[in-house]
Amino acid sequence: MKKPYFALLAAFAALAFVVSTGNAEDDKPKKPKEVTTTKCPVAGKEIKIADAKVVEYKKAKVYVCCDNCKGKMEKDASAFATKANAQLVQTKQFRQTKCPLTGGKVDKEQKVKVGATMVGFCCGKCKGKVEEAEGDEQLAMIFSDEKFDKAFAAVKPKKE
Repeated sequence: MKKPYFALLAAFAALAFVVSTGNAEDDKPKKPKEVTTTKCPVAGKEIKIADAKVVEYKKAKVYVCCDNCKGKMEKDASAFATKANAQLVQTKQFRQTKCPLTGGKVDKEQKVKVGATMVGFCCGKCKGKVEEAEGDEQLAMIFSDEKFDKAFAAVKPKKE
């Protein structure tokens, strides 16, 4: 009678070990996924970063789809600033440091996806304002030059 009991107990112990080992993997921090595509801030087309033309902007790189867009961006970057600023964050060249609406400390629980980027806010009120907006209006609330300069900072390149 004891053998089946011990066999059952051993099976449960083995199952518990497998489940706990699987969960240990989930607890490890995940490496951020490399960004391989983005939208051209001039034409709005989805592009592969590897195939894109590059424009120097805010001591960083903005990716555009063609030489025509590159020329437009170089001629008047301010006309495309909101979308270029959003791309700088999406491509991890800039990171968020403060709430873009108030300049306050970011509450990790108050987040909204704006364009291709998850953005944090200081409170539910700021988060709610952004959630109510759509499209270009929403992008401007976060990534206009005024808001961008208040809430985002360049990422220092890693030394090799």
